Amino acid sequence: MSSQNRLVVVPTVTVLTVMKARLIGATKGHALLKKKADALTMRFRQLLKEIIDAKENLGSTMKGSFFAYTEAQYAAGENIKHTIMDNVDTAVVKVRGDLDNVAGVKIPRFESFVLPGETKMDLTGLGRGGQQLQSCRKAYLSAVELLVQLANLQTAFLTLDEALKVTNRRVNALENVVKPKLENTISYIKAELDELEREEFFRLKKVQKNKQKKQMAQMAEDAAAAAAGEKAEAGDLKMPPFNGPQGQQGVQPPTNSSLLNYKEDDLLF
Repeated sequence: MSSQNRLVVVPTVTVLTVMKARLIGATKGHALLKKKADALTMRFRQLLKEIIDAKENLGSTMKGSFFAYTEAQYAAGENIKHTIMDNVDTAVVKVRGDLDNVAGVKIPRFESFVLPGETKMDLTGLGRGGQQLQSCRKAYLSAVELLVQLANLQTAFLTLDEALKVTNRRVNALENVVKPKLENTISYIKAELDELEREEFFRLKKVQKNKQKKQMAQMAEDAAAAAAGEKAEAGDLKMPPFNGPQGQQGVQPPTNSSLLNYKEDDLLF
C-alpha cells in the first residue's frame, strides 16, 4: 500500500487503537459539519430570497420617494429645502447593531428606529404644501428603513457566504482526505498485524515440528540402546558346562535336546 495515501505509523495494536479513535472523531466531526453546512445553506438561500424581494421593493420605493419630493417641491416652492435644513437639529432615524447566531456563525444585524417625540418638521409647510411635505417625509423614511434592511441582508449574506465556504472546505477535507487516510492506515496496520500473526504461527509450527523430530530421534536412540542392552545381556547368560554323552564335558547341549537325556556325575540319582 502506498504511504502517500496513509499515515506513516508503526503497525502496532496501540497505534491501531489510536487510529480507530481518530477515525471515530473524524466521522463525528464530519457529521456535525455537514449539519452545520446544511443549516447555513438553508439560511443562505432564505437571505438570498429576502434580498431579491428587498431590491425589487427598493426600486418602487425610491421611485415613489423621488416623485413625492418633486410634488413637495412643486407645492411648497424651490426654497423649501432651506427651511427643512434649518429645522433639522439631530437625526431622527438611527441604526443600532446586534449579532445573530446561525449554527455557530456570528452574523451582524442592523435595525433602524425613529426617535420618539415631536420635531420641528411637524410644523413645516403650514402655509403652503404641508401635506406634500409630510408625504415626502414618510416616503423617505420608508426608503431609509428599506435601505437599512437591505444593508443588513447583504452583510449577513456576505458573512454567511464566507462561513459556508470554510465549512464546505472542512467537510470536503474530512470526507476526501482525512477519513480515507485514516481508513487506509487502519487497513495497513491490520494487514501488517495479520502478517505478523501468520509468521508467528508458522514459527511455532516449525518449532513444534523440530521438537517432534528431536523426540522421535531420541526415542529411536533409546530403543536402539535398549535393544543393544538386551542383546548384550542375552549373550552373557550361558548354561553351565555339563557332561554330555560319551563323557564330553563343557559342551552346550543342542538346542533341540532335552536336559532329561543328560546326566551329571555328581548327582546321586
